[in-house]
Amino acid sequence: MGDLLGVAVLGAGHMGADHIRRLDRAVSGARVVSVVDPDTDRAEEAAAGIDGVLVHTEAAAGMDAPGVQAVLIASPDPAHEEALLEAFARGLPVLCEKPLVPDPAGALRVVEAEARLGRRLAQVGFMRRYDAAYMRLKSLLDGGRLGRPLMLHCTHRNVSSPPEFTTAMLIDSSVSHEIDAARWLLGQELTAVTVLRPRPSSNAPDGLLDPQLVLFETSGGALVDVEIFVNSGFGYQVRCEAVCEHGSAGIGDERAMVVTTAGGACEEVAQDYLVRFADAYDREVQAWVDATRRGRVCGPTVWDGYAASAVARAGVRAQESGRRESVDLAPRPPLYGSRGD
Repeated sequence: MGDLLGVAVLGAGHMGADHIRRLDRAVSGARVVSVVDPDTDRAEEAAAGIDGVLVHTEAAAGMDAPGVQAVLIASPDPAHEEALLEAFARGLPVLCEKPLVPDPAGALRVVEAEARLGRRLAQVGFMRRYDAAYMRLKSLLDGGRLGRPLMLHCTHRNVSSPPEFTTAMLIDSSVSHEIDAARWLLGQELTAVTVLRPRPSSNAPDGLLDPQLVLFETSGGALVDVEIFVNSGFGYQVRCEAVCEHGSAGIGDERAMVVTTAGGACEEVAQDYLVRFADAYDREVQAWVDATRRGRVCGPTVWDGYAASAVARAGVRAQESGRRESVDLAPRPPLYGSRGD
């Protein structure tokens, strides 16, 4: 097992446990050697059946465990900045679940820390870039056959929101995926945000202003609208349609299994993002492992993570003000190139 990439996984909750399973059973070239979570029972349960895994309660201890060569961060969002900086201090490659850091100022500190190193160490977990349908759409738009993209129409629906979910999280947790996907698909920055709200659904918990319509303007003159509805009650749906000068292309309506019986038919609807994007997560982590073993870093950068946090913060301001809010981005360090892809 010495030729396998030794990974420390920070966080053993819903996402972290799934990544532990993925690294152990679905991804080649890596093994889990350390799991970090304040809840040791949860960490031990997530690592059950994996030989040689050490459980820790502190991120630094988990990174210093024998055999650790890379870090996968799936801990709660506020813990990301410290964990990233600890990994940078050790020269460890990182795959960090989104958001990079929910606060743009903290995300910018991570950008500046990596820029000072003069090399990339971190990849941000915007897994839609690894979804087969999104990759086909990206290839089509880049090829230019449909002409210049004019609009993106996006839908993001969940069955229900967890108890701690807030109105701000509609933007900085859920719509953050569309923020990155739009920047990547269009190769443009998002420059302004407007948020419109219908009367909240009766399915939404008291105080949660759900659903919402979020409108983004881009540096290239395109428009992106996102319907975010986290208490739809029926399923997990993600759709995106690109409207271009010479045609349109949509993804997200791929047919699932349809069961037909007397008097009707029923089509499956995914109930969870880990189901809908299972292949994308597998592809993302495999690409990260492969690149890391070659001494490379690929995929979404910490600049992409910072940009998503800055756009989301403008979106939260737009929620609160009811006005169009501009996005303020710091100068991009040369390490990250010049495009929003």
